Amino acid sequence: MPETLSSSLSPNVSPSLSPNLPPRDVQRAIVGVDTQIFRCRSWNRLRFELEYALERGTTANSYLIQGADQCALFDPPGESFTQLFWDALEPELRSMGRSIDFIILGHINPNRAVTLKFLLERFPKVTIVCSNPAGKILESFYEETFKDLLQGEPLPLRVMRGDETLSLGNGHDLQFSPIPTPRWPGGLATYDPCTRLLFTDKFFAIHHCNAAIFDQGWTQYLEDHRYYFDCLMAPQARQVANALDRFQDYRPLAYAPGHGLLVRFGQREITIAYRQWCQQQQDQPLMVALIYASAYGNTGILAQAIAQGITKAGVRVEPLNCELCSTEEIRALAEQCDGVILGSPTLGGHAPTPVQTALGIVLATVPKDKLAGVFGSFGWSGEAIDLIEGKLKDSGYSLGFESIRVKFKPDDRILKTCEEAGTDFAQTLKKAKKRADRQASTTLADAQEANTQQAIGRLLGSLCVLTAQKGEVASGMLASWVSQATFNPPGLTVAVAKDRAVESLTHRGDYFVLNILAQGRDLPLQKHFLKPFPPGADRFEGLDLERSSRNIPVIKEALGYLECQVSDRMECGDHWVVYATIEQGKVWDETSRTAVHYRKTGSRY
Repeated sequence: MPETLSSSLSPNVSPSLSPNLPPRDVQRAIVGVDTQIFRCRSWNRLRFELEYALERGTTANSYLIQGADQCALFDPPGESFTQLFWDALEPELRSMGRSIDFIILGHINPNRAVTLKFLLERFPKVTIVCSNPAGKILESFYEETFKDLLQGEPLPLRVMRGDETLSLGNGHDLQFSPIPTPRWPGGLATYDPCTRLLFTDKFFAIHHCNAAIFDQGWTQYLEDHRYYFDCLMAPQARQVANALDRFQDYRPLAYAPGHGLLVRFGQREITIAYRQWCQQQQDQPLMVALIYASAYGNTGILAQAIAQGITKAGVRVEPLNCELCSTEEIRALAEQCDGVILGSPTLGGHAPTPVQTALGIVLATVPKDKLAGVFGSFGWSGEAIDLIEGKLKDSGYSLGFESIRVKFKPDDRILKTCEEAGTDFAQTLKKAKKRADRQASTTLADAQEANTQQAIGRLLGSLCVLTAQKGEVASGMLASWVSQATFNPPGLTVAVAKDRAVESLTHRGDYFVLNILAQGRDLPLQKHFLKPFPPGADRFEGLDLERSSRNIPVIKEALGYLECQVSDRMECGDHWVVYATIEQGKVWDETSRTAVHYRKTGSRY
C-alpha cells in the first residue's frame, strides 16, 4: 500500500492563473494506485448559493478507480459539466479498454440525475451505488428522468447501509458509511484501503479553483474551509459531528472531497477544526427549529441562507426537511426549540402535505410565546406562505421577520435579505434571554463584572462608517474599534461583529471603504447607522454619496476616507478582527477633528 499520494499530471502548488484560461475545463491527475481525479473546473462563480459567495471559482471532483476486475466512477458532476466531463473521461476508458461497472454517489440531486441519465445511456449494465435515502430520492426522479430510458425497468441500484464491501480487485475493497444530514439525507462516504483515500463528498470541501490537486500550503485555505463550514455545515452541526465519529473507523491518508483540493497535508488540523466548530454550535444555549420542504431546491436555498444568518448571531439552528423525516422527529424538535421558522413551496395553490403536517405539530406543540417565522418560494402565486403566516398569527405567535416570498430562483440580494432575517431572528431571541438572565441574577460577581466593564469602556476609538459592496450587494456599519496597524505597507485593523450584515463582505481579497467621521458632525450619521434596518434595506438611502475607484459607497459628510483591501482575518470571540492594507485615501475637510467614541461600559458599543 502506498504511504504517499502523487499528482503526476499537475503540480501541488498553484501557479499564477493565466487570464487566457477557458472559463471551464477538466483537469485529470493520478492520485493513487489505479485512481484518477477528474476535476471539472470553473474559474467563475457558478450559482447563487451562499457557499459560492467568496467568488474564487469551484471544482466538481469525480474519481475513477480501475480495479483488476471492475471499474468504479465516483460522483459524476452536475448538468453544466456533463459533456465536458464525458469528453475527458471517454478517451481514458477507450485507451484502457474498460467500461464503468459502478457509479458511486456521495449524494444525489436533480442536477446530478441529468448526468446519471447520460451515463446510463452509454453504460446500460452499470450499477448505481448509493445510500438508502439517496435511492429513494433517485426513485422519485424516475418518472421525469429515467422512465423512457429504462423502458419501465427499475433503476439498477445497489444500496449500501454501512456494513457492505464492494471489491473491484487489486486490493480495492471499498467500505461504505452513510453520513446523512438534513441538507444531504443521501450522504455516503467511501473508504478505499488500498490507496487509503476517504471519499467524503461534501465534507472537507471548499469552493476554490486553481491548478493544485493537494492542499500543500494548507494554511492558505483555512478561511475557505471556515467559510464553507459556516455556510453548509454549521446549521447541521450535530449530524456533522456524528459523521466525524464514523470517519474515525478508518485510517485515511487523505480526504477526497467533492469540491476543491484533496486534504492531505492539513488533514489532522482540518479534522480538529471541524470538531471545534461543531462543538461551538452545539454549545449555544438557544436553538431555532428550521422546518421546511423544497420542491425544486429553491426553498432549500432560502433555508440555507436563513440558517447561516442564525448561526452567525451565535444561535444554534436545527434544520429539518419535513418531506424526509417522521412526525416524531418534528414533534421532538418542536418541543425543544426556542423559536421556529417554517418554509414551504406552493404546489397547486397549496402547501405540500408534509408542510401542513409539520404546521399542525408546531401549532399543537410550540408555546405561543415563542418567536416564529415564515419563508418560501413559488412559481406563480405563493398561497402556501400566506396560509402558514395566517395560521401562526391567528394562533398568537409573534413573527421575528416579515415573511419572505421569493418568486422562482433567488439571487444575491434575496439571499442577503434571508441571511439578515435569520440574524435579526436570532438577535431577538438573544435579547430576550439576556433580559431574563439580568432579572434573575444580582450577585457580587455581577457587581465586579460591572466594574470591569466600566474600565473597558474607557478604551477610545475613532468613529468611522465602514462601507462595502460586492456586485449588487452593499452594506455598511458604524465602526469604532479601528486602529492603524502597520506603516509599511500602510494598514489598519477593524473589528467586525460576526452578526453584522457587512461581515460577509470583508473576507480576504475583498475591498471596503472606511469613512472617518468629523467631530461635531457625526451625530446624524451615528443615528442613521445605529437605527435598525429591516432585512434587505438600503443602508445608504438619503445619504450624499460618491463612489470609490472600486465602486464602493463613499460618504461625503465624512471628513475623509480610506479605501482598503482585506489581507487577513482573525477570529476573536464574537468578532472578526480584519487586517486591511490601505490602497488610497482622501481628506475632505482638513479643519475638522476626528470624532471619538466615549463609552460608559465595555459590554456594548
